[in-house]
Amino acid sequence: MLSLKANQYYAHPRNAFWPIMASICGFSPELPYLHRVEQLQAADIALWDVLHTCVRPGSLDSAIEEGSRVPNDFAAFFQQHPHIRLVGFNGAEAEKSFNVYILPQLNVSGIHFVRLPSSSPAHAALTLAQKITAWREALCIKP
Repeated sequence: MLSLKANQYYAHPRNAFWPIMASICGFSPELPYLHRVEQLQAADIALWDVLHTCVRPGSLDSAIEEGSRVPNDFAAFFQQHPHIRLVGFNGAEAEKSFNVYILPQLNVSGIHFVRLPSSSPAHAALTLAQKITAWREALCIKP
């Protein structure tokens, strides 16, 4: 909910997304939001939601109401960005929504899809260091 209010990806201070990406890409997670986004762009990393809209009371992806998912237009996105070769999903729900609502309508080749451990504080099975390692390896980014 905090991310929606702030109109920023991963605005909740306990979400590990920005510390993970800062570690992988070599910038401070304390940078202002727009500078963090610029750092991702400089590393050729795009950040986009699988879903354009949905109804979700609370902040857990598991609370997304059935029938409310409206996917983003990935066909157009991939057409506009033909050099994309890797798409990483931040957790199981993003991957599931993509596979159910987007992938069947796509005609793409040469793009690898990978599920990353969720950066959400609700996913406490891995430590921050373990998440950083997993993301770095999955995204093929050398330390």
